[in-house]
Amino acid sequence: MNLQEIIALVKETKAFVGNRERAGHIRTKGRADYVTQVDTDIQNFLARELGSRFPDIQFLGEEEGLHEMSGDTYWILDPIDGTTNLIHDYQHSVVSLALYEKGEITLGVVYDPFREDVYHAQKGKGSFLNGSPIHVSGAAALSETIISVGTSPYDRDLADQNFQRMRRVFDRAQDIRRTGTAALDLAYVACGRTGGFFEPRLSPWDFAAGLLLVKEAGGQVTDFGGEPLGFSGRTSVAASNGKIHGELLGLL
Repeated sequence: MNLQEIIALVKETKAFVGNRERAGHIRTKGRADYVTQVDTDIQNFLARELGSRFPDIQFLGEEEGLHEMSGDTYWILDPIDGTTNLIHDYQHSVVSLALYEKGEITLGVVYDPFREDVYHAQKGKGSFLNGSPIHVSGAAALSETIISVGTSPYDRDLADQNFQRMRRVFDRAQDIRRTGTAALDLAYVACGRTGGFFEPRLSPWDFAAGLLLVKEAGGQVTDFGGEPLGFSGRTSVAASNGKIHGELLGLL
């Protein structure tokens, strides 16, 4: 499998992201859960191009929703992670593509078209930003770093519990951050910009590529209970540089 060919395909999505007219074509899937024509255009494009190059690999995209896959190898795509940001031209939206093989993620690409940043990782080969190796933060405690958070906007029933978690983390960390895209938050953990990230009830396309980025950069990713992440449904996600993981989980 040619990694550079896959990265080149993902980078072609910039043309779709830059189409503000298509970004204004919005359909509401649920509370604070939107899909634009840009999401659909990117998913259709990558499903077609990946399908023609790798016909034996199945495809799971966010705009199809979760469904039972018959094989053990498939692409996991979030065509736009940060759709609400895209609607408002907030310019924190990414394309996230991962390859799932026999129970684990073996390849991940997160593309930030606004900054022309490509984060990628392959199992056992490390994590990279624009071709240069990246590593997680060296922070030994929450007090030495900042933590990115997710507000779970689709699940307002979690708000009180989630904001209490944020307060506990905020009291221990230097500060907290919120970008509105879990895939980019995980990429920031991988390259050491933040020491960790957490959010409840994420779907596989939200975290699949970022999971591998963090692990290959020397970090750790689990659910809030410290267990490995599954790919059959929604799950809590806690990522860190590894050194602060226990401290972070203790507050979640």
